[in-house]
Amino acid sequence: MRMKKRTSSLIILKRMARNKGAIFGLIVVLLIVFVAIFAPVIAPKDPYKQDLLASLEPPSWKHPFGTDVFGRDVLSRVIYGARTSLSISSLAVLIAFILGATVGTIAGYFGGVLDEVLMRILDVLMAFPDILLAIAIVAALGPGKINLVVAIAIYSFPQFARVMRASALTIKSSEYVEAAKAIGESNLSIMVRYVLPNALAPLLVQATLRMATAVLTISGLSFLGLGVKPPEAEWGTDLAMARVYLEIAPHLGIFPGLALFITVLGFNLFGDGLNDALNPRLKDR
Repeated sequence: MRMKKRTSSLIILKRMARNKGAIFGLIVVLLIVFVAIFAPVIAPKDPYKQDLLASLEPPSWKHPFGTDVFGRDVLSRVIYGARTSLSISSLAVLIAFILGATVGTIAGYFGGVLDEVLMRILDVLMAFPDILLAIAIVAALGPGKINLVVAIAIYSFPQFARVMRASALTIKSSEYVEAAKAIGESNLSIMVRYVLPNALAPLLVQATLRMATAVLTISGLSFLGLGVKPPEAEWGTDLAMARVYLEIAPHLGIFPGLALFITVLGFNLFGDGLNDALNPRLKDR
């Protein structure tokens, strides 16, 4: 058994190594996570310290990304913006992962009326575009980090539940699950010990891809004034302020926009590569 797991892991690593896009995405994700964790050490300036005498300075040795209208260092705000975006999106995706895995496991394992009711509820949630549902939730609850987490978790968990349900429908008819039932193992034990662990691969792929969507949503809602509140450093908030000064200080929009673009691209490329590597239908060549 241990040899099989080791062989399977090697095959996955080989597939990932052959996918240049996935490797690039992984490097980007690791770099962004590193920057977010060590933001206080990496940032050259205090992202909230104002210097009105240095307002709207272009990029220079002193301020590599320039300064904003309040004289704050744009590079430091971009670095701290990574911490804000990743902390909110990670918590939201984790909640959606747990909630979706739970609902999907229950629906797929038990089936019947319970499955129909749960799936119809998910259909209603999935009928709305992600960003519109997030706007409606945040507009009802009010702007703020906690409400952003709630909004992203609510519109994300149906995707996890769908993926988990599909896996549970297949796994529950497998021989080892039938054997567990035959020896009198409880349904809860079967779901926790057999169904959920064997469905982790597609859930991890979904989590990686949902991180990209979550980061975009956070910036989009902050841009509209429904997300992170100023003066906290966040890419969408900084882009909202930059649009007023784009003609005289284009650097205000270029660097936060690039950070957002590269982060989303990295998560998407890594997620696609991970999906290809974990797909059992692909034959190793």
